[in-house]
Amino acid sequence: MSMSLGGSSSFIISQFRPMFDRVLVRKLEPTTTKQVGHIVLPDTAQESLQQGVVVAVGSGHKPKDGGKSAPMTVKKGDKVLLSEYGGQSFKVDNDKYGIYKEDDILCVIGDNLYDS
Repeated sequence: MSMSLGGSSSFIISQFRPMFDRVLVRKLEPTTTKQVGHIVLPDTAQESLQQGVVVAVGSGHKPKDGGKSAPMTVKKGDKVLLSEYGGQSFKVDNDKYGIYKEDDILCVIGDNLYDS
């Protein structure tokens, strides 16, 4: 399911504050790279990989026993790989965003991943 929001992209996104273990991610356009680091990806895997940049994070996982929230492991600005079927997608102007549970983030991609 996806929705579309009208208005100024930067203003609307600045108003989002993810709750608990949720993460707001700006989705990146797929690249044609067939290799991630030193791992060659089959074509079927490339189609399902979604990349994004973390825009905002919630306060952390809220435990059922009412204890202290567990801190988030991702931070604003992290480039991440996302689960294909996780999250709630939406568009603001021409930018695609998603709100994901932290568990739907598969990994953080390092800055120097494509350097070699």
